[in-house]
Amino acid sequence: MANELDTLAALMREHNKVGEQIAKLIGRPALTGHLGEFIASKIFDVELETSATSAGIDGRFRSGLLASHSVNIKCYLKLETLDINPRYLPDYYLVLTGPRSKAANSRGASRPFVISHVFLFETSPLCASLSARGIKLQTGTSLRRDIWDAGEIFPESNNARYQISDAQRSTLVLFAPDV
Repeated sequence: MANELDTLAALMREHNKVGEQIAKLIGRPALTGHLGEFIASKIFDVELETSATSAGIDGRFRSGLLASHSVNIKCYLKLETLDINPRYLPDYYLVLTGPRSKAANSRGASRPFVISHVFLFETSPLCASLSARGIKLQTGTSLRRDIWDAGEIFPESNNARYQISDAQRSTLVLFAPDV
């Protein structure tokens, strides 16, 4: 047991050193949400709020078709559910996720930070559709597969309202899982 803890302690020291370097780069702690917001702000030209605790809105798009629209950026290590706070709704949700979740049991699994999918949802129609089907807007809101698919902008380009550029695609690929 001591050998396992010695190994774990050494690995955690390395993990913390990397976390400190990432925090210096992004200006916030190296947590999944902050990493996603930083990456999304660079790729999708989002001006982030000065405070990371702004309710419901992480920033505004600076350019393109969505210029000046508010956005809540979500970043999840697995594609499972969408956190929606009905009290603070942005114009759009931009969701960066790892792979689709397969198993309910996490024993022996890891959740690396990778971007397998990116989705863009216009909030009003999304919430109206969910409410019409009796789905409660909350942390962990379940979306049907067809809703996720319709909002996907990476790697598939299914979203009828928004297409990513080749430059955006190339940058997102940097964070894609190793194949």
